[in-house]
Amino acid sequence: MSALYRTLLRGLATRGRLLALGALAVLAVLLAVLVRVRAGVDRPDAAFSVVDGYGVSVLVPIVSLVFASAALGDAAEDGTLVYLWLRPVARWRLALAAAGAALTISLPLAVLPVVVAAAVAGVGARLVAGALVGALVAAVAYTAVFCGLGLRVRRALAWGLAYLVIWEQAVARVAKGAARVSISVSTRTITARIARHFPLPRNAMSMPVAVFVPCAAALIAVVLTTRSLQRGEVA
Repeated sequence: MSALYRTLLRGLATRGRLLALGALAVLAVLLAVLVRVRAGVDRPDAAFSVVDGYGVSVLVPIVSLVFASAALGDAAEDGTLVYLWLRPVARWRLALAAAGAALTISLPLAVLPVVVAAAVAGVGARLVAGALVGALVAAVAYTAVFCGLGLRVRRALAWGLAYLVIWEQAVARVAKGAARVSISVSTRTITARIARHFPLPRNAMSMPVAVFVPCAAALIAVVLTTRSLQRGEVA
């Protein structure tokens, strides 16, 4: 499993991806610096907007999508995944190795900048804690969900972006039923409840439900990815 992890990690860590998504990560910190310097009495709300509106809602999902969808998707498209698939390794190990490789890059490129931005904004440790937990849960959930996408569809990045824009940013924000199964609403709820004294997202849920939804989504996604690998859907 460690050999699979290292192989997949090397394929993901391309210079283009790291530079492009690194720029998005730096933007989170720059926004926090502007909040610290210019926001004045509105600094707490402005800082929370950076963490919640940009970090947890945009940066973490996009970074997770790019690396997770490529973890198995790139190898499936160029035909090299079959060589990994033919190894005498349990399919769930391959699925976890792919998710682990994607998460290894997503954590420093997405979660860490959100936490640093919360700290730089200087509005208290509660916001930093909320940023850490919310961004971390979001990264794990989105990575698991998008990891098998490249096995099932071509142009996984486009499909993933459509999901994020249409479902997470539009439907789940207005429809209560959709919000109950939304990773975005769940992780934003976690961030706001830990940070305290900040507005909850529309259709927010209780803390236990907010934790359960992304965890369940991640588990189901890993099971589905494992099934796809077991069926030989690698080319």
